Amino acid sequence: MNEQLSKTEIGKDALQESVEALATTVGEVATIITTAVKDVASAIGGLATEVFEIGDTARRAARAGSDTATAEDADIAE
Repeated sequence: MNEQLSKTEIGKDALQESVEALATTVGEVATIITTAVKDVASAIGGLATEVFEIGDTARRAARAGSDTATAEDADIAE
């Protein structure tokens, strides 16, 4: 049995394969972009946490230094 595909069916198959390939590629690119955005947001969040912790540590150190200076001043005054 010799089945020949018409030019229309060949064109339809080529178009279908092209659309499927395009959809797959768009999906892969969307996944890459989504992952990149998530990773960037995570990195920025980590940086913000570090900055807050550094600021908190600096404030605690300043308070501790202030308390130490006050205690030393009291010892000198006696």
